[in-house]
Amino acid sequence: MGKRIISQARGHGSLTYRVRKKAFRFGIKYPMSEGEAEIISIFHSAAHSAPLMRLKIANEIFYNPAFNGAIFGDKISIGINAESKTGNILALKNVPLSSNVYNIELNPGDGGRMMRTSGSSAIVFKKYDNNKISVLTPKKKEVILSGDCRVTIGTIAGSGRVHKPFMKAGVMHYKVKARNKLWPRTSAVKMNAVDHPFGSGRGKRIKPKIAKRNAPPGNRVGHIRPRRTGRRK
Repeated sequence: MGKRIISQARGHGSLTYRVRKKAFRFGIKYPMSEGEAEIISIFHSAAHSAPLMRLKIANEIFYNPAFNGAIFGDKISIGINAESKTGNILALKNVPLSSNVYNIELNPGDGGRMMRTSGSSAIVFKKYDNNKISVLTPKKKEVILSGDCRVTIGTIAGSGRVHKPFMKAGVMHYKVKARNKLWPRTSAVKMNAVDHPFGSGRGKRIKPKIAKRNAPPGNRVGHIRPRRTGRRK
C-alpha cells in the first residue's frame, strides 16, 4: 500500500508538520504612542533570525529587532520629534536620503513587514512630491511606499549568522523545526513512485512540473500555475 506523499501529509496535519507555537509568542510591532522608549532587554527568539529588543514606552511594551550597537538600558525616540539617529523610530518622510532603515511598514500602521532578518537594511532612495518615498532593497529593487510608513533607523544586528556553520545535522534539525519546514529536503525524482508523482527509478525522466491551481493535494507539486516557465532571456 502506498504512502501519503509529502504534500498530502502536510495537508492532513500532524505533529511533524505543525509549527512550534511557543516560538512565535513574540510579535514585532510599533507602539501607538510617541515619546521615549527604553530597552529593557535584548534576547533570542527561536522564530526570528535576529535578536529582539523588548522596549517599554509609558505603560506599553513592544518588540523590535535589535539594531547594531543596541545596549541594554539605551533610550530611543519614537514619533515626529525623533532625530535621525540609529535605533529611533520615525516616519519615512522624515528620514534623510541615503539612510539605512529596517522593519519597514508596507502600509501605515501595520507594524513593519519589510527588512526584518538579521543583518538586513534598506536605503532611503528617492522622495516624490505626492508623499511617496522609494527605498532600495539589498537586491537593488526599488519599492515605493507612503511617507507615513514608520521605519527604524540603522541595520539589524546578527549579520554574521549566515557565516556560522551548523556543524552537525541535529542543530539544523531544530533550527528548521522551529519554522515548520520539512528537512532534509530531497529531489522528487529520487523518491519512490508511491512517495511522489515524479518518483521511481525507471529512466529518471522528469515530468512537467506544472500543476493546476485547483489540482488535488496529491497533484499540487512542482510549479503551481506559474505565469511563465523556462529560462528568462
